[in-house]
Amino acid sequence: MHNLLVIFRTATTALGRNVVRSFLTCVGIIIGVAAVITMMEIGRGSSTRIRHTIALMGADNIVIWPGSSTANGISQGVGTEVTLHPQDCDAIARECSSVRSAAPLIKTWPTQLIYGNRNWSPNNFNGTTPAYVDIHTWPMGEGRMFNDSDVRSGARVCVIGTTIARELFQGENPVGKMARINNVAFRVIGVLTTKGASVTGADLDDVLLVPWTTAVHRISAQSTPRTAVSAAPAAGTQKVNSLSDLYPAVQTSLYPDVSPTQIADAPLPVKFANIDSILLASRGSKRVPQAIHEVRLLLRERHHLHSDQPDDFYLHGLTDSANAMSSMTQTMTNLLLSVAMISLLVGGVGIMNIMLVSVTERTREIGLRMAVGARCRDILRQFLLEAIILCLLGGAVGILLGRGASLAVRRFLHWPTQISIPAIIAAVAVSASVGVIFGFYPAWKASQLNPIEALRYE
Repeated sequence: MHNLLVIFRTATTALGRNVVRSFLTCVGIIIGVAAVITMMEIGRGSSTRIRHTIALMGADNIVIWPGSSTANGISQGVGTEVTLHPQDCDAIARECSSVRSAAPLIKTWPTQLIYGNRNWSPNNFNGTTPAYVDIHTWPMGEGRMFNDSDVRSGARVCVIGTTIARELFQGENPVGKMARINNVAFRVIGVLTTKGASVTGADLDDVLLVPWTTAVHRISAQSTPRTAVSAAPAAGTQKVNSLSDLYPAVQTSLYPDVSPTQIADAPLPVKFANIDSILLASRGSKRVPQAIHEVRLLLRERHHLHSDQPDDFYLHGLTDSANAMSSMTQTMTNLLLSVAMISLLVGGVGIMNIMLVSVTERTREIGLRMAVGARCRDILRQFLLEAIILCLLGGAVGILLGRGASLAVRRFLHWPTQISIPAIIAAVAVSASVGVIFGFYPAWKASQLNPIEALRYE
């Protein structure tokens, strides 16, 4: 132990005799470690933001759309066929063990929410159930979410996002206020918390939610014939008028029965006919494939599809998109780390070069130490310890510089950064490793000098 302390004092004394050269030797390590710390913190901050964005998207979410109809041999696209019903949503939530929650969605046509003399057209207007906020993990900021009783009764209540609250109510507390949608009065009962923007830049807080039964019977029924289904003519009634029957029999009743012609021209809406889509949340992102399999089997059974018939619905999980984004982030982080490691490699080569020069300059000193009793391993330890001290000092300064650069990037460039303790520990370990690896050869070369030849060296 005493011998190691003597070697340590000798090494630090040798480094202190030429402070400028020692500092310049550390510059490569300082730059390399600072680059590693900065890149890792930028990469970590970006990963955290992307994971947050993926959480907003719903990595464990699944969307079900109706199938596509065909007219004159041309497919009309996803959602043009009436295949999904509210009972499907209830059955999925009840019978699929991998599904945590399910909510129907009614996408209404663009409309305006009016309050006083101000109006606002939401980007996202959904008729749904209370499960919607549970699926999106979206807590309430103020007020409450409408409940199952509101859905069953078709209550004229709504929940809004913070963008609508800001733009339409302009500082007033929206909860309890009356607003109009398509000339129908609605009471605002809650405001959602702020979610920000989606990965595509869309404003997630520009949202208006109403009970889906209300959307069907009080909003959509006024603008779109989503649930218009022709009622079948009663048995025994006359047929639709044609050219062969220009003058039907005269009705003598004060209130004549509805004719088949009137039924054909103005079909009565059938309640709960169909929904636009179903939003699901699985019990964890790892169970998404299992949930998709269970839902597919259940819907095929409920829709009475034979084995040779294709699905009349489409299932899409967001896990693939989330995995792709995570993989891209990890690739970019690894790329940045590789570039920073090259800087450390260059710094290590610089240390080895300076140490070789130092061995040459101090040949007489090495010979003198050997002549007074120093052994080869003592010389090896001294020069190896000098290289390690240089790398550790460079690593310490590099860590401080890297943290400062990371804070500057976040403050002035507004990039997301996050401190990485593993990166700091790795930087210290790498610095010591660089000192051992690149300092070993010069130290070994110094230990192999012949004392007599070293004393004669000029």
